[in-house]
Amino acid sequence: MAKAKACKNCHRIIEGKNCPICKTTELTTSWKGYTIITNPEKSEIAQKIGAKTKGAYALRVKS
Repeated sequence: MAKAKACKNCHRIIEGKNCPICKTTELTTSWKGYTIITNPEKSEIAQKIGAKTKGAYALRVKS
């Protein structure tokens, strides 16, 4: 099984080759922490990582 990738720009955890949020191909398998954002407008974590949509996000992403 392949290791999940996180977008270096928006931290979204994805399965494909392009980020569906910011459309970049800047992905990495070097990330830590995992959160699922269900209400980005009220979530303090979403605000801290800049998440604007619902979904799975990495808390820390290495460049």
